[in-house]
Amino acid sequence: MSAYRQLVDRFNQISAIRGASAMLGWDAETMMPDGAAGVRGEQLAALAGVAHEKITDAGLSDLLEAAKAEPLEGWEAANLREMDRSYRHANALPNDLVAALTKATSHCTHVWQAARPKNDFESFAKAFEPVLKLVREASVAKSEALGLDPYDAMLDEYDPGMSAAQVDQYFGELQAFLPDFLNEALDHQATHRQFKPLEGKTSTEAQEKLGRTFMTALGFDFNHGRIDVSAHPFCGGVPGDVRLTTRYNDDAFSQSLYGVLHETGHAMYELGLPEQWRGQPVGQARGMSMHESQSLFLDMQLCRTDEFLRYALPVVRDTFGVGGDTWEAENFKRSLLKVERGLIRVDADEVTYPLHVMLRYRLEKALLSGDLQINDMEAAWNDEMKKSIGVVPDGVGNGCMQDIHWPSGAIGYFPTYTIGAMIAAQLFDTLKAQVPTWADDVQKGDFGSVFKWLRENVHHKASLHSTPELITQATGKPLDVGIFKAHLRERYLGA
Repeated sequence: MSAYRQLVDRFNQISAIRGASAMLGWDAETMMPDGAAGVRGEQLAALAGVAHEKITDAGLSDLLEAAKAEPLEGWEAANLREMDRSYRHANALPNDLVAALTKATSHCTHVWQAARPKNDFESFAKAFEPVLKLVREASVAKSEALGLDPYDAMLDEYDPGMSAAQVDQYFGELQAFLPDFLNEALDHQATHRQFKPLEGKTSTEAQEKLGRTFMTALGFDFNHGRIDVSAHPFCGGVPGDVRLTTRYNDDAFSQSLYGVLHETGHAMYELGLPEQWRGQPVGQARGMSMHESQSLFLDMQLCRTDEFLRYALPVVRDTFGVGGDTWEAENFKRSLLKVERGLIRVDADEVTYPLHVMLRYRLEKALLSGDLQINDMEAAWNDEMKKSIGVVPDGVGNGCMQDIHWPSGAIGYFPTYTIGAMIAAQLFDTLKAQVPTWADDVQKGDFGSVFKWLRENVHHKASLHSTPELITQATGKPLDVGIFKAHLRERYLGA
């Protein structure tokens, strides 16, 4: 068997082990009894250790070097490139650090789930301290092995090839634009887009039915996935068995609905990855910025258009059994496009959302470097929120403890949300130009033409190309912040 074929077998095994870990992680967030947290941490740490041993095995280096001499082309050549990248990332960390970090993050996320609704920062901080210590160790180890700045080494894990310098360039342009634009959008809303809040409570059961209805219409395959409830909405599992979660609020159905649409975007990406590449690095999604572009393509781009709302509003009214002026099309649209200075990132509108992300980006860089200490997180967060968005949290649960990312050790992830929003705007802008039937199709509830374009230009490419190459091939140009800004102006300052 050739060296490359041996590598394919080994990476299939590694993928299967990581897939099992993903399922145990999903269960921990949705169904696991509280008393099992310690046991689950041990299980996850053991699996992480086994996967890490397999990808850091000394023989793997020899196989990689031998495979580089083989005449590989196309997706197999790209797969070898991604194998090598995975190997270099994994070998930056010793086995004991991987196991310790997995165990610490499993414990911390469990503590976070209980502590957040109680505003119990003390319990969270105690559990987060070892996580941050280990993440700092990992960032230094990766920095030395990969020749990157410690934060860049963490960012590269979530968005291959991205650097803080690039993020700073994108975010600098947005930071110069958004504060004044937010004021303009709020003023325009007050004078031209006033609306009546949607009336009445909507039961969890009805919201769940509505979410499933739209997931089915969009093409989600319930034979290869499911939706459940968690403290923090997410999409997990594996490409052949995708697991979504949401959370329900009887007084604000749109939070759950658009949370479901967001996670369905992630899920459709996973379900659309090439089956013949499954289990291989090249068959994985092309980083989290591209992944977030797919969730935000549905959540913020397609599913807030007039065309989608013409299809969706009758479904919403029928499901909830509601009517009246507040449920008419224009009021419904205005309520969904409401801009406000809110506290919660996952519920934020697309004008303030980047401000939430940039705040977290600044703070997590300071946490990683040691410039910000855990005990100072609350004050730093509140100060940043007041300066960036103009509101101050009423407790840590709605402040520095609101996201699962830091408890789970995911420092370097947050920038991908806003990079993803920019990619989503550029993809949708291109789709509208290239698929002339999209508007008629969507308002009839037919999403086939939209997903055909996404499959061909994003999903089926998986990790065949770098993120910049993928964007340029799909849209004809590199990522352009100006397209995102133009989208915001048109949507929030238009008539």
